[in-house]
Amino acid sequence: MAQNFRRYVEKSIGNTAASLPDSGNFDSYDTIVGINLANRLAQQITVSVYMLAGGVPDNLANRYYIVKDAPIPAGSTLQALDGGAKIVVQSGDRLWIVSDTASSLDAWVSAVDAIST
Repeated sequence: MAQNFRRYVEKSIGNTAASLPDSGNFDSYDTIVGINLANRLAQQITVSVYMLAGGVPDNLANRYYIVKDAPIPAGSTLQALDGGAKIVVQSGDRLWIVSDTASSLDAWVSAVDAIST
């Protein structure tokens, strides 16, 4: 069975959370296989990555953190998933990424689309 690899990118994320994929929800059973976060600035930033399950409202009670308040030094990157870790998502789930500093973070998320029905 062929695999449908997807990438979702967001540039200059700041202190307003950006959602992936493309400001929408995942649309099937998918697997996130990589989350790369790059600090664009000459100063350290702090980032969080979290999931909302099944399209619930974004509030602290509904967040499932993958990374919470992780520091990224100036000009450095963070692999939010490493060592072969994967995250299975289903239709309606949404990934959010936020920084503590305006226009400071680039994100690249790799996923396999429609892994099962």
